[in-house]
Amino acid sequence: MKYIFLILIAVMSFSSWGEAVKHAHGSQDNHLHEQLVDGSKLDVDPKRFSRFIKNLADLQIVIVSVKGMVCDFCARGLEKTFKKDGSVKKIDVDLKKGKIFIAYPTDKNIDFNDIKQKIVANGQDAFDMQIITL
Repeated sequence: MKYIFLILIAVMSFSSWGEAVKHAHGSQDNHLHEQLVDGSKLDVDPKRFSRFIKNLADLQIVIVSVKGMVCDFCARGLEKTFKKDGSVKKIDVDLKKGKIFIAYPTDKNIDFNDIKQKIVANGQDAFDMQIITL
């Protein structure tokens, strides 16, 4: 009986903890009710971009416009996804502006559909891309 009581308390605590985490971050469904960042309406932050390219050379910088980012968790998820790609030399996600900066080697063939697929898999949408060669 004692064990059943302890298991019941543990399950109730875990359930309450899960709801608290869900409430604190918001479920993916909740994101639809929060303010979504629309990268199409905003320019690139020039200071942030300058910091990103500082000490970079012989690379191509991809600037992706993203819709649907609502929190830092979204931004970190995108960074983590792109860091898995061995050809990515540096990445920065600007949540406020709805932009992602990705540095690739100049010999890398950039495929917008591949980039978009990675972003969509994280729950956001990519709709525009620019490439700048340093």
